[in-house]
Amino acid sequence: MDANVNSSGRLGLILRALRSRNYRLFFSGQAVSLTGTWMQNIALSWLVYRLSNSALILGVVNFAGSIPTFFLMPFAGVFADRFSRHKILIGTQILMMIQALVLAALVLLKLEKIWHLIALSAFLGVVNAFDMPTRQAFVIDMIEDKKDLSNAIALNSSIFNVARLIGPSAAGLLIAAVGEGVCFLVNGLSYVAVILALLAMRMKERPIPATISGSLRSLREGFSYVHNFLPIRSIILLLGVVSLMGMSYSVIMPIYAKDVLQGGPQTLGFLMGAGGFGALASAIYLASRKSVLGLGRLIPLACGMFSLCLLALAASNNLHLSLLIMFPLGFGLMTQMASSNTLVQTMVDDDKRGRVMSIYAVAFAGISPFGALIAGSLAQRLGALNTLLIGGIICVMGAAWFARKLPEIRKAARPVYVRHGIIPEVAAGLRAATQSTMLPEDQKK
Repeated sequence: MDANVNSSGRLGLILRALRSRNYRLFFSGQAVSLTGTWMQNIALSWLVYRLSNSALILGVVNFAGSIPTFFLMPFAGVFADRFSRHKILIGTQILMMIQALVLAALVLLKLEKIWHLIALSAFLGVVNAFDMPTRQAFVIDMIEDKKDLSNAIALNSSIFNVARLIGPSAAGLLIAAVGEGVCFLVNGLSYVAVILALLAMRMKERPIPATISGSLRSLREGFSYVHNFLPIRSIILLLGVVSLMGMSYSVIMPIYAKDVLQGGPQTLGFLMGAGGFGALASAIYLASRKSVLGLGRLIPLACGMFSLCLLALAASNNLHLSLLIMFPLGFGLMTQMASSNTLVQTMVDDDKRGRVMSIYAVAFAGISPFGALIAGSLAQRLGALNTLLIGGIICVMGAAWFARKLPEIRKAARPVYVRHGIIPEVAAGLRAATQSTMLPEDQKK
């Protein structure tokens, strides 16, 4: 009986953010929609490589889908601070659904061309530029108890990675059975779930801060805030390095699956699914944590794990070994990403949340098009294995740099943790000290 109570208590701890009705709706809708998104990602990569047989073209399509985020995301962050995030998300999800259905129609009717895929990827990139920072900033609007923020972010990561586990494997099987078009159709229909969830929410009007002024001035304020606050600046810089040279491993996975492992779409799906399984394990671990304390130390450790796995993957030409490597690779990458997201959201001022999360999203996704081009070019010239090797070495260097800066980062973050009561014993001590200095003279005696 005690074991059952303890098990129930742990489950309640892991799922505590679901007590908020709006977040519960969002969580359910995203669970369906993200599975479709992962199916489309895998199907698109396989379709591009099947049509072109070119690593460079694969990089170009990824570049086209991501470059709009680099230029538009900072302005989208200002947009998210000035207008209803709820309404913005409804609009972006509808546009994403239209994109997926158009893509499905072209492929099912056998009308697809490479330029179609580039254009539709670019369109999706524009929509994503507004969706991603808004969605990141919207999490806190859905949570009734702000102490559940870190848990909500971890749960977001968990559904992302459940989808990452199911979507690629399902896509691999569907591509082999009926082709890529069905994957795009399933993704288009999956958006219905998240759109209905958003429409069912009961949202309070969020007051727009009076300090939000012109777009350019607001944008400068956001960049200045990030630049002058060492913890957020360091987290975003490391994230940018990993996004540029590490996360682009996914771009060359179709090449790795086909040319190195001599496999097909099922092999690609299994590889990405194994990485998703590791990332899911990471998300569950992070959701079970009670506090953000200690996440700073996890970031360089997780980045180091991810980097070493890239190096190991570069040395493997065996499917079973590669599948084993993908589990800790996914665990390390997700631990770094989710820990970084949680710490940034915990420390950022509310009136700058949209802008800061847009800069975070640029580092996470906006830099990835350049990584896609670099990965595609390197794979074309040096091969997939050497590309993984180079990325792993650079990411290891980034992890070592962050670890060296960690004492300074902790020192700069400490006042923020005290102000938010994250370090309760310190906060209580400061309050006691303050009260003692304000006692009447006779009481002090």
